[in-house]
Amino acid sequence: MRYPFFGVSSRVSGVGFNVTKALTILGNSVNLLSLIGKDTASQLVGISLKNDHMTGDYVLSFLDQTPQSVILYDQDGRRQIHVDLKDIQERIYPEEFFERALWGCSLAILCNINFSRPFLKKSKQRGIRVASDVHVISDLDDTYNRDFMEMADILFMSDERLPCSPEDWVKRIQNRFGAEIIVVGLGAEGALLAARSDHFMERLPAVTTRPIVNTIGAGDALFSCFLHDYVRNRDPYDAIRKAIYFASYKIGTSGAAEGFLNDQELEKLFKESASIPKSSQP
Repeated sequence: MRYPFFGVSSRVSGVGFNVTKALTILGNSVNLLSLIGKDTASQLVGISLKNDHMTGDYVLSFLDQTPQSVILYDQDGRRQIHVDLKDIQERIYPEEFFERALWGCSLAILCNINFSRPFLKKSKQRGIRVASDVHVISDLDDTYNRDFMEMADILFMSDERLPCSPEDWVKRIQNRFGAEIIVVGLGAEGALLAARSDHFMERLPAVTTRPIVNTIGAGDALFSCFLHDYVRNRDPYDAIRKAIYFASYKIGTSGAAEGFLNDQELEKLFKESASIPKSSQP
């Protein structure tokens, strides 16, 4: 038995929640679609949505129990994650709620959870671009993630289990699928950006903005900030540089949905860091 005083906490998180919270703090209007339970954990979800100024109109209590995770992390920020999705992968999100939420949106960010799968095609049919993050991937023929890779205009993933170099992997994706923008998160090494229209592919190094506490949620932060800046300016090169700073700052906290800068704070950090001579940067 151990007693890690102030080392244990319970917070609302999850990819959809993390991305929505980050985008909201950055100044965007977001409709979050999700399924939660009828249990006490769902009450915490409702409180967190309200406290973080996020709408819960499309967060539906259709499950008996709310999915939960246990995340262990060490002093170097490395983490071990145990995810219990309950029965969310077998549940269907009502199409009428999706249609209502999509109205007026400039981008559909569809996480690779089963209930969002039918909305890939529906978003494209409405002329709305799709962004998706397939996280850890190792096979182009992955039956679970193939739909998301086929339909995404903006596609993110991690390099954790790639069977080849990130550059070769991106070339394989471009030869098979139609994503215009591909980003591969490289962890402590930064990120790889590929833009099809410019025949561009390049690694961008990581930065250090403050000491690392926990790397959980770094990928969601990178994804969120990139989308925020890219939708606004249509400049993927500036967007990925800012996203790297955003993610670097975020991992200075322990929670997956904590540590997000607002747009003004991000711009200030980015400009101040850009003004430092490269030889002096960490």
